[in-house]
Amino acid sequence: MIITMKKGVTEEQIRNVVQKLEQIGARGHVSVGEFRTVIGAIGDDAKIAQLPLEAFPGVESVMPILKPYKLVSREFQEEYTILNIDDVEIGPRTFTVIAGPCSVESEEQIVSVARAIKAAGASILRGGAFKPRTSPYSFQGLGREGLKLLALARKEVGLPVVTEVLDVRDMELVYEHVDILQIGARNMQNFLLLSEAGKQDKPILLKRGFSATIEEFLMAAEYVAKEGNSKIILCERGIRTFETATRNTLDISAVPLIKKASHLPIIVDPCHATGKHDLVVPLSRAAVSVGADGIMVEVHPSPQEALSDGPQSLTPSEFETLMSEIRPLVELCGRTQRQRRI
Repeated sequence: MIITMKKGVTEEQIRNVVQKLEQIGARGHVSVGEFRTVIGAIGDDAKIAQLPLEAFPGVESVMPILKPYKLVSREFQEEYTILNIDDVEIGPRTFTVIAGPCSVESEEQIVSVARAIKAAGASILRGGAFKPRTSPYSFQGLGREGLKLLALARKEVGLPVVTEVLDVRDMELVYEHVDILQIGARNMQNFLLLSEAGKQDKPILLKRGFSATIEEFLMAAEYVAKEGNSKIILCERGIRTFETATRNTLDISAVPLIKKASHLPIIVDPCHATGKHDLVVPLSRAAVSVGADGIMVEVHPSPQEALSDGPQSLTPSEFETLMSEIRPLVELCGRTQRQRRI
C-alpha cells in the first residue's frame, strides 16, 4: 500500500501511522518529497487492508502498489531520486561520468588515471580491488591493497571512489575505503549481499545481470531499498543474447523503460556492453540521447598491458575525446556535467 499524507502533516502523525504498521508486523517506509510525504506499507496485504488507514489523522489517501517492486517504483515516489556524493550530483539535472581502470594494478597506474580522468571532466573514480573472473586462473584483483590504493588516489585528486564488493564478509572492509559500493552483474541476485548492502548508509551502484529481465533488475534493487537504503544507482551494462559480434548486447531501451517504472537514477556501462573500445563513444552518445543519468567507462594508461578487460578500455587521450564528443549532446539535452572541485 502507498499512504499519501496531507499537506502540513506532522511528525507525530507520520510516526503514528508507522507504529500502527509495525504493530501488525509490517514496515512503513517514509519518503518525504518536495510536494508530499508518502509512506510505503510493506507486509501482509490482508493485515494492512484491515487497518482503517484513511481514518488516521494526517492521511489523505491509500492505494495499492500494483508493481511487485514497491519502494523503487514510480507508484511509491513520483519524483526522481537525486543523490549527492560529496558535491557530485547524480540525477535528472546532471550527466555523471564515472571512469577508471577495470582493476587497480599499482599506485602509479591508479593515480595517473585518476588525474587524467579528472582533467577531462569525470566526476567519480572507479577501480576494481576484488574482481569476479570467469576463470579461476585470471587476475582476481589486489584485494585489501587495491582498496588502499583507491583511497590514496581519492586523497590525491579529490574524486569520490566506487568499487565492487563481492562478499558480505568484505562489506565492512570495502565500506571503510570507498564512497560508493558496487554490486556487479554476477551478484545481482545474491540476495544476502543485496540485503547487507541495504543496511549500509552509502550509495549502492547495482549492475543488471547479463540474463536478467528489467523486472528482476528492479526486484534486486527492492532488496536493497527494503532494508532502508534508498541511495541506489542502477547500471545497464548489456545482456546476453545470441549475438556474438559483441561481448554483450546493450539494451539501450532499458533506460527509458526503467525511468518510466522507477524513480532511481540509471547509468550505462558501454564498455562491458560490447567489449570493444571503438564502440564506447557511439554508445555513450546513445546513452545521453535516451536519458541516462551518466556512464561508467574503463580507462587504462596502456590497455594492451591491462591485467583485465584491456580490449574494452580507453586510453586517457581516447577518454578525453569521448568527453569532448558527448559534452555538446549533454548540454543539448538540458543537463550539466559537474566535476568535483577541491
